[in-house]
Amino acid sequence: MTTITLPRPTTGRAAATATAPTTPASVSVFRGLAYDAFDAQAAAEFWAAALRVEVAPGASPQFAQLVDDPASGMPRLVFRQATEGRVLSTPLHLQLTTNDLDHEMRRLQGLGARRLGSLSAEGRRWVTLADPEGNEFDLVAA
Repeated sequence: MTTITLPRPTTGRAAATATAPTTPASVSVFRGLAYDAFDAQAAAEFWAAALRVEVAPGASPQFAQLVDDPASGMPRLVFRQATEGRVLSTPLHLQLTTNDLDHEMRRLQGLGARRLGSLSAEGRRWVTLADPEGNEFDLVAA
């Protein structure tokens, strides 16, 4: 709890509340993404290779995560096995940027990604790909 002490007004209603303790408002902070996968470990291995990071120790087909390094600026990526009721659609997907779109697209395809389409608009180029489980992501030229 934080207490802010202000100079006390000498008169009026503000005089009675000027030194009231204040607490910081509850704040939700974006920290990462949970990714449903048929095989959490296989999905984590693909994304670790794609993002050039490591899979955290203890990965299994039920649960895996990428090594968490808040200093990198990358959100935490957690992979959870979801075998029942999972619909293969990707309403939210990752967006990666690269300074060499063609080279990086070939590298990701070599890891198992599949190209779904591409677009050039307003001087920007990007490619939509799917990871080995069919989840879409975009690769955008920086």
